Amino acid sequence: MNKSNIKICGVKNIDTIICCIKNKIKFFGLIFYTKSPRNIEIAEALELINFSTNKNIYSVGVFVNEKLNVLLNTLKKLPLNFIQLHGSETNAYIKAVKKNNKIKVIKVIMVKTLKDFKKIDNYPDTDMFLFDYKPSKNELPGGNAKSFNWELLKNVKIQKQWFLSGGINIRNIKDIENFTIPYGIDISSGVEDKLGIKNNAKISSLIKHYGTNKKFL
Repeated sequence: MNKSNIKICGVKNIDTIICCIKNKIKFFGLIFYTKSPRNIEIAEALELINFSTNKNIYSVGVFVNEKLNVLLNTLKKLPLNFIQLHGSETNAYIKAVKKNNKIKVIKVIMVKTLKDFKKIDNYPDTDMFLFDYKPSKNELPGGNAKSFNWELLKNVKIQKQWFLSGGINIRNIKDIENFTIPYGIDISSGVEDKLGIKNNAKISSLIKHYGTNKKFL
């Protein structure tokens, strides 16, 4: 089968970046959400982005209902390749971000039932989508090690490139091909020892087990 691009989300140190590059992983996520154990400070993020430059890996800044002026100010400080909006941001918000920034936007859609995919139509200006498990009120917006019913993907036609996320690990990653082949697969908790602590051996084992796609866009 055609392998999907891999994104490791919640990266916090250069050692993890080195591991991702070694394993030909195409994306790494930097989370700017203070309530997350994977949150990263601007200075630390800049160090990782600078290290990754020209190394065939792409940075993704992850934001959750961030104030527009704060996000725009962050983009002035960090040369991110993508931003991922993981909250209830509107299409108008996306247009405002892109108005003065040459950056691609990934909009997250939380999925529980087939009806949730109808939200795709609300975001004509996004560049990509990411489909994730819909959390309960007491859970984090993402990285909960839980999956939605992938069977739903058999009934959906998605015109734009998209990522699949939520509870993906070495035990179930190959099961995805039974339902769909996404453009990308987003993994966080599945390669951690505990919340926010990535395990390079788990990353390498997962890639060895699954493989990666060298193509990008």
